[in-house]
Amino acid sequence: MNPMLSMRWKSPKVAESIDRRRVVNPAQAQALLDAVAAQGPMGQHLEAFFGCLYHGGLRPSEAVMLNRDELDLPDDGKWGWLHLGASAPSTGGAWTESGDRRERRQLKHRSVKEVRMVPVSPAFARLLRKHLAGYGTAPDGRMFQGEGGGLLSDSIYSRVWAKARQQALTPAEAASPLAERPYDLRHARLSTWLNAGVVPAQVAEWAGNSVAVLHRVYAKCLVGSEKTALSRIEEAEAEQ
Repeated sequence: MNPMLSMRWKSPKVAESIDRRRVVNPAQAQALLDAVAAQGPMGQHLEAFFGCLYHGGLRPSEAVMLNRDELDLPDDGKWGWLHLGASAPSTGGAWTESGDRRERRQLKHRSVKEVRMVPVSPAFARLLRKHLAGYGTAPDGRMFQGEGGGLLSDSIYSRVWAKARQQALTPAEAASPLAERPYDLRHARLSTWLNAGVVPAQVAEWAGNSVAVLHRVYAKCLVGSEKTALSRIEEAEAEQ
């Protein structure tokens, strides 16, 4: 008989919630963006790319495909919007029709041609304007370019990020999980929105997540949530 038929195996549980030690505060985020800009010409080009992850909560695959036509930038001091419509996740070339490591697709969890709106703060708008003034766009309107004008690869921006972490963070912080990956900037933004009291359904809409996933992933990042819960328990017991 086939011995595999008698085997029983259960996949180990994987932690879905975000380790709050990964989440940067605003001062740390700005220091990291400044350190990115200090990494030569490519770093200066990628300052706004990482700004999209932090200020807009974009996934790296969404920032890679950000197009000039998707920007609704306001007058200075006002809020604007991004109208995201595409993504280019990083995969092995063997798994794409073109053989490239990135391939244009629809947004995650969205149908083809569906658009997701993301708010643009005045600081975020200034960063995007600065990038456009200094670098323009690729021929197809993309904000960010890799070597030779192609799609930006994760290997390029990951190298810049690794150097920026070493420059902006203390040795202890650099050895910790703090902002270990560029994706952690997105975690910081979603946590900021939630801690600011934005309705979870609205945060989920801006982030392209479901409310259930949002609660499950970011529950540990809500500042003061334990204190608030304990206070409510004390109040309830005092009334009995």
